[in-house]
Amino acid sequence: MTSTGQHVDRGHPVGVALGHLKDRLALLGQGPVWSMRDAEVRQAVLDLTEVASMVAALEITLLAHAHRTGAVDEVGATSVAAWWAHESRMTAVEAHRRVTHAVAVEERHAEVGAALAAGGLRAEQARVVVDAVDALPAEVDAAVRDQARAHLLAEAEHHDARALRVLGRRVLDVVAPEVGEAQLAKDLAAEERAAEAAQRLTMSDDGHGRTHGRFTLPTWKADLMRKVLQALASPRHGGLGATPEGMGKAFGEFIERFPTDRVPDAGGVPATVVVTMSHETLTGGLRAAQLDTGTMISPGLARQLACRAGVIPVVLGGESQVLDVGRKRRLHSETQRLALAARDRGCTTIGCDRPPAWCEAHHDTPWSQGGGTSVDDGRLLCSRHHHLAHHPAYEMTHHPGRKVSFTRRE
Repeated sequence: MTSTGQHVDRGHPVGVALGHLKDRLALLGQGPVWSMRDAEVRQAVLDLTEVASMVAALEITLLAHAHRTGAVDEVGATSVAAWWAHESRMTAVEAHRRVTHAVAVEERHAEVGAALAAGGLRAEQARVVVDAVDALPAEVDAAVRDQARAHLLAEAEHHDARALRVLGRRVLDVVAPEVGEAQLAKDLAAEERAAEAAQRLTMSDDGHGRTHGRFTLPTWKADLMRKVLQALASPRHGGLGATPEGMGKAFGEFIERFPTDRVPDAGGVPATVVVTMSHETLTGGLRAAQLDTGTMISPGLARQLACRAGVIPVVLGGESQVLDVGRKRRLHSETQRLALAARDRGCTTIGCDRPPAWCEAHHDTPWSQGGGTSVDDGRLLCSRHHHLAHHPAYEMTHHPGRKVSFTRRE
């Protein structure tokens, strides 16, 4: 009661103290600082840093209490985080993260909260310690967890949050080496399996003679590739150095130099590039050539590629016919397969876009009926359509342009 008899509700000491703190901070924010000496400014910044840690500790205490007691139930909020995000205009993700952290500190990491409240631990360091200890394997007992927490809190006096996070990943190596080694081996094996499964490569042609790509590799494979490309890019070997341009040139050179005898078969022949050109182009003409992928290239590059291992030149006559090679084999030879790929450009079934590497050589006149193994009497069919060609329930119809189609027999 006041002297006038009016009742005054002073509220909880925490609320009253926070009200006074807000008032004092408002006054401090309005005060001029131009007269502060450099040493005073430096000390004030450090003092404020400690105050921020103490405020973070109080925030943890209040959020954890609100969560535990359901303090937002009477206003219809679904959770403390949802209510806090709405009222403070904080993002829902950040509010949820801080409430979750507060509950973890109160329930499992009281020592972290005490270090924050003392002003010596930073809020981001506290999150690192909590996350590191909670990430320990389930089989790690409470005593080892306590040792890990104490070790990281001690290291926090000398390291920032980023360095502390690195130490946290290997904290078992310090407090329980035998457990740490086993867990590291387990984690690495799991990480490697996931990395193998996540391998990806995408390439897209921009229509201007350049292809762009993205890839995902296990880090150890990327390290191997980086070593090779850096060697090729070395200025000592005429490279441009480890610049994006130099590494790009080295990558192209690596592809050109890859041993063709180590390339696996694709569709019955090695995965080599077939360059189709006229005899005139081969001997110095200006007519463009074409790869079996459909890419047009300059005559100069065609003549250059024709001299390289792993690149097969197919020279066409005046009627653009590839000569037949070999008629005494049951199966088409590698050379014949290359000729079929150069001519057919993939499965010859209408509506099928399977490339040559996915196709098989088919005899138009069956071998069993006296047909020969030749380019003229052969064609490329993908596995599905090759199966249909020999299926008694389907009939194959020939169309102009060396195309075929299949229909089920009545």
